[in-house]
Amino acid sequence: MLIFDLDGTLINSIPDLLTAINLLRQELELTALTASQVARMVGDGATMLVQRALGDDLYDKRHLERFLEIYSRHLLDQTHCYPGIEELLMRHDPRRMALVTNKPILYTRRILAGLDLARFFGAVIGGDSFPHKKPHPYPLQQALLQLDGRPHQAMMIGDHHTDLYAARDAGIATCFCAYGFGHCGDYVPDYQVADARDLLTLLPGKSH
Repeated sequence: MLIFDLDGTLINSIPDLLTAINLLRQELELTALTASQVARMVGDGATMLVQRALGDDLYDKRHLERFLEIYSRHLLDQTHCYPGIEELLMRHDPRRMALVTNKPILYTRRILAGLDLARFFGAVIGGDSFPHKKPHPYPLQQALLQLDGRPHQAMMIGDHHTDLYAARDAGIATCFCAYGFGHCGDYVPDYQVADARDLLTLLPGKSH
């Protein structure tokens, strides 16, 4: 069973997240951030992204609501799959694949539909689907339950230390996607890939 993260693993969403963050900052008369700055802020959900983008002194819950409103209009302007991802997903049984992301489920489903990826997953879990999100193991455990999987039969594929820690605590093997936005923290993953296309070699599935 394969459990995938979304942003920085299957898709590059930085251009659209950058647009939304900078439109929000513009409204607040703040200077624009760079793509690399925003990339380092992604991975812990929308609340943490906006808090990091504005700073604790300025952040207010209204800013999160405004960010989500702006982002909802730019979800699919430039967001796209990494090379090799669609081929990878086509090689595996949807009944044995789950998506577990910290992105809100509403936006997750809209992006999956817009990129025609929803058909590949038997379970889709967002950051607000349950009381806990990654790095808590609960969302991964729920994915296993939904697909009748076992920890020792599963692998978590993600680009952020939250993916790795969640998998570790759920007893699931890990693959770190170094091409994404995040970092390993102090965790040593079971596998690591430098390019999304390397996943085709690591997880060959069935060829078409």
